Amino acid sequence: MMYAMKKAGVLSILVLLAVAVIAQAQQPGKSARIGYLDNSSAAGSLESLDDFRKQMTQFNWVEGKNLTIEYRYAEGKLDRLSKLAIELVALKVDLILVGSTSPALAAKKATSTIPIVMAVSTDPIEAGLIASLARAGRECYRECRLQ
Repeated sequence: MMYAMKKAGVLSILVLLAVAVIAQAQQPGKSARIGYLDNSSAAGSLESLDDFRKQMTQFNWVEGKNLTIEYRYAEGKLDRLSKLAIELVALKVDLILVGSTSPALAAKKATSTIPIVMAVSTDPIEAGLIASLARAGRECYRECRLQ
Protein backbone atom coordinates (compact mmCIF):
# COMPACT_ATOMS: atom_id res chain seq x y z
CA MET A 1 0.00 0.00 0.00
CA MET A 2 2.81 2.45 0.87
CA TYR A 3 4.44 1.77 -2.52
CA ALA A 4 1.14 2.50 -4.28
CA MET A 5 0.79 5.80 -2.39
CA LYS A 6 4.36 6.85 -3.24
CA LYS A 7 3.85 5.83 -6.88
CA ALA A 8 0.61 7.84 -7.06
CA GLY A 9 2.39 10.87 -5.58
CA VAL A 10 5.27 10.70 -8.03
CA LEU A 11 2.87 10.20 -10.93
CA SER A 12 0.80 13.22 -9.86
CA ILE A 13 3.93 15.38 -9.74
CA LEU A 14 4.99 14.12 -13.18
CA VAL A 15 1.59 14.96 -14.62
CA LEU A 16 1.59 18.44 -13.07
CA LEU A 17 5.08 19.16 -14.39
CA ALA A 18 4.16 17.87 -17.84
CA VAL A 19 0.98 19.95 -17.92
CA ALA A 20 2.89 23.06 -16.79
CA VAL A 21 5.55 22.63 -19.46
CA ILE A 22 3.03 21.92 -22.21
CA ALA A 23 0.83 24.85 -21.20
CA GLN A 24 3.80 27.20 -21.19
CA ALA A 25 5.11 26.00 -24.56
CA GLN A 26 1.86 25.65 -26.44
CA GLN A 27 0.14 28.02 -28.77
CA PRO A 28 -3.66 27.92 -28.78
CA GLY A 29 -5.03 25.10 -30.91
CA LYS A 30 -1.67 23.33 -31.29
CA SER A 31 -1.28 19.69 -30.31
CA ALA A 32 1.35 18.96 -27.66
CA ARG A 33 4.14 16.42 -28.22
CA ILE A 34 5.81 14.51 -25.41
CA GLY A 35 8.87 12.38 -25.99
CA TYR A 36 8.97 9.35 -23.72
CA LEU A 37 12.39 7.75 -23.25
CA ASP A 38 12.77 4.54 -21.26
CA ASN A 39 15.55 2.01 -20.80
CA SER A 40 13.12 -0.93 -20.65
CA SER A 41 10.44 -2.11 -23.08
CA ALA A 42 6.90 -1.06 -23.94
CA ALA A 43 5.55 -3.93 -21.87
CA GLY A 44 7.74 -2.93 -18.92
CA SER A 45 6.30 0.58 -18.74
CA LEU A 46 2.73 -0.14 -19.82
CA GLU A 47 1.11 0.24 -16.39
CA SER A 48 2.90 3.49 -15.55
CA LEU A 49 2.12 4.99 -18.94
CA ASP A 50 -1.53 4.00 -18.70
CA ASP A 51 -1.72 5.78 -15.35
CA PHE A 52 0.09 8.81 -16.79
CA ARG A 53 -2.30 9.03 -19.76
CA LYS A 54 -5.35 8.71 -17.48
CA GLN A 55 -4.16 11.54 -15.26
CA MET A 56 -3.34 13.72 -18.27
CA THR A 57 -6.98 13.40 -19.40
CA GLN A 58 -8.01 15.10 -16.15
CA PHE A 59 -6.28 18.20 -17.56
CA ASN A 60 -7.92 17.70 -20.96
CA TRP A 61 -4.77 16.34 -22.61
CA VAL A 62 -5.87 13.29 -24.56
CA GLU A 63 -3.48 11.16 -26.60
CA GLY A 64 -4.60 11.09 -30.21
CA LYS A 65 -6.70 14.22 -29.80
CA ASN A 66 -4.50 17.11 -28.63
CA LEU A 67 -1.52 15.12 -27.33
CA THR A 68 1.02 13.00 -29.15
CA ILE A 69 3.47 10.83 -27.25
CA GLU A 70 6.56 9.68 -29.12
CA TYR A 71 7.73 6.47 -27.46
CA ARG A 72 11.34 5.32 -27.51
CA TYR A 73 12.50 2.17 -25.69
CA ALA A 74 16.09 0.98 -25.28
CA GLU A 75 14.90 -2.60 -24.59
CA GLY A 76 17.51 -2.96 -21.84
CA LYS A 77 20.36 -1.83 -24.11
CA LEU A 78 21.57 1.33 -22.38
CA ASP A 79 23.95 2.16 -25.21
CA ARG A 80 20.85 2.87 -27.37
CA LEU A 81 19.57 5.66 -25.11
CA SER A 82 21.70 8.43 -26.67
CA LYS A 83 20.51 7.65 -30.18
CA LEU A 84 16.89 7.46 -29.04
CA ALA A 85 17.19 10.78 -27.19
CA ILE A 86 18.60 12.41 -30.33
CA GLU A 87 15.62 11.05 -32.29
CA LEU A 88 13.22 12.71 -29.85
CA VAL A 89 15.09 16.01 -30.08
CA ALA A 90 14.93 15.84 -33.89
CA LEU A 91 11.15 15.42 -33.63
CA LYS A 92 11.02 18.74 -31.73
CA VAL A 93 8.96 17.41 -28.85
CA ASP A 94 7.72 19.91 -26.26
CA LEU A 95 9.24 17.93 -23.41
CA ILE A 96 11.00 14.66 -22.75
CA LEU A 97 9.60 12.41 -20.04
CA VAL A 98 11.99 9.88 -18.49
CA GLY A 99 11.60 7.39 -15.68
CA SER A 100 15.12 7.08 -14.32
CA THR A 101 18.68 8.39 -14.31
CA SER A 102 20.10 6.71 -17.44
CA PRO A 103 17.45 8.06 -19.83
CA ALA A 104 17.66 11.46 -18.10
CA LEU A 105 21.41 11.62 -18.71
CA ALA A 106 20.94 10.67 -22.36
CA ALA A 107 18.24 13.32 -22.79
CA LYS A 108 20.34 15.96 -21.05
CA LYS A 109 23.25 15.17 -23.36
CA ALA A 110 20.99 15.41 -26.42
CA THR A 111 19.41 18.79 -25.63
CA SER A 112 19.80 21.90 -23.56
CA THR A 113 16.58 23.50 -24.78
CA ILE A 114 13.84 20.87 -24.42
CA PRO A 115 12.54 20.48 -20.86
CA ILE A 116 13.16 17.09 -19.25
CA VAL A 117 10.73 15.73 -16.66
CA MET A 118 12.16 12.87 -14.61
CA ALA A 119 10.28 10.47 -12.34
CA VAL A 120 13.08 8.93 -10.28
CA SER A 121 16.78 9.35 -9.62
CA THR A 122 18.66 7.91 -6.68
CA ASP A 123 20.92 10.98 -6.49
CA PRO A 124 20.36 13.58 -9.23
CA ILE A 125 23.19 15.78 -7.92
CA GLU A 126 25.78 12.99 -7.97
CA ALA A 127 24.54 11.88 -11.40
CA GLY A 128 25.16 15.39 -12.74
CA LEU A 129 21.52 16.06 -13.60
CA ILE A 130 21.04 19.10 -11.36
CA ALA A 131 23.29 21.49 -9.46
CA SER A 132 21.42 21.25 -6.13
CA LEU A 133 18.11 20.13 -4.71
CA ALA A 134 17.25 23.71 -3.77
CA ARG A 135 17.88 24.88 -7.32
CA ALA A 136 16.14 21.87 -8.86
CA GLY A 137 12.77 23.07 -7.56
CA ARG A 138 13.16 26.46 -9.21
CA GLU A 139 14.32 24.85 -12.45
CA CYS A 140 11.48 22.37 -12.49
CA TYR A 141 8.73 24.81 -11.61
CA ARG A 142 9.90 27.84 -13.52
CA GLU A 143 12.00 26.58 -16.39
CA CYS A 144 11.24 22.84 -16.18
CA ARG A 145 14.76 21.98 -17.28
CA LEU A 146 17.53 19.86 -15.86
CA GLN A 147 20.76 21.85 -15.73
